[in-house]
Amino acid sequence: MQTLHATSPEEHAAALAAHPHLLVDYWKDDCPGCAMLDLSLRRFAAEPAAKGLVLLKVKLEDLGEEFFRGLGLRQTPTLSLYRDGREVARLPGFQSPAQVAAAVAKVS
Repeated sequence: MQTLHATSPEEHAAALAAHPHLLVDYWKDDCPGCAMLDLSLRRFAAEPAAKGLVLLKVKLEDLGEEFFRGLGLRQTPTLSLYRDGREVARLPGFQSPAQVAAAVAKVS
């Protein structure tokens, strides 16, 4: 699984347009759940379900609360799955590698 980082709304939009199978991790500093989710995503990356999927990391401190609120995000961490630029699933809070794999399989 390839990992990208968006530090602007334009980079976020470009990633959505460029990658048909995208998993977006919306996170922030000083968030224990975000740190745990990062470990979970590292484990998930080694699973077969991660093949062909791109992970986009989007940090609240880089894009701002207004951007996050504009997406309807209420908490960090939140994972969103996108297919062809359209959000197809949203997973708020910590997710285990198995939960991430199940969500990816459900929308594939």
